Amino acid sequence: MKLTILGCYAATPRTLSNPTSQVLEIKNKVFLIDCAEGTQVQLRKSKVKFSKISHIFISHLHGDHFYGLIGLISTFMLLNRENDLHVYGPKGIKEIILLQLKFSGSYTGYNLYFHELEATQSEIIYEDEKVRVKTIPLKHRIYTNGFLFEEKNTERKLNIEAVENFNIDKVYFNKIKSGGDITLDNGTIIPNAQLSFNPEPAKSYAYCSDTMYNENIIPIIENANYLYHESTFLESEAHLSERTMHSTAKQAATIALKANVQNLILGHYSTRYGNLQLFKEEAQTIFSNVLLADDGKEFEIE
Repeated sequence: MKLTILGCYAATPRTLSNPTSQVLEIKNKVFLIDCAEGTQVQLRKSKVKFSKISHIFISHLHGDHFYGLIGLISTFMLLNRENDLHVYGPKGIKEIILLQLKFSGSYTGYNLYFHELEATQSEIIYEDEKVRVKTIPLKHRIYTNGFLFEEKNTERKLNIEAVENFNIDKVYFNKIKSGGDITLDNGTIIPNAQLSFNPEPAKSYAYCSDTMYNENIIPIIENANYLYHESTFLESEAHLSERTMHSTAKQAATIALKANVQNLILGHYSTRYGNLQLFKEEAQTIFSNVLLADDGKEFEIE
């Protein structure tokens, strides 16, 4: 699992910083999370292949989280994309995008599917044999969701030495990895535990932006390997976080601590601050494993 930060600043693009967008690579899937202005350029800088993006998750309909979406959809069209594209976001996102396509006389040569969200409780919005994605209902000025990305590690690891000792044919390897016992030609049953190892623990990534302090999310994100939590302000501007329904670095760290996550990534910084290290220092008074997001930065989620 690999996370690439394309942009992590609040409100508006600047010369050297970009508003919110991320790429999560998980089990050979490439998920785009939010799509602010400048996302296309950042994708190219990070050498992410456009053709690999088939699922886009939009947290809410504030411009610094989705104003780049119509441009990306249009670029896919100009590149003669053929693969389906799925967009997950708040109700209204379909109308907004289709209206822009309609009045620009544009169309897509690929299938464009919208999955509009309205639920105020956590729900599964994407699932395949390897990955599950749930919503994380957040508290912001408009309807907003975070997203929890979870691996589904159910496949066991072959004990190569054991299967060779029992002279087991390769055709049975998938059965062993699925947890099955093996019966030898002489009728002896070899328990799966002798032929395989437990799978690696499944990894998870929780994305929470934008939101005010909200302990209701703790049961959803509990024990996540990495939590990205917005930290728009420092405690010195806590009055602004309350008014705008954002969080401080200290509040993000408190959520991380109470949810028992392994690592906290801070982001969505207000551009009023010139020193990001202040966010880390403030958060570390509460929670030790604090990382700072920055445009172009990559995180290997282990």
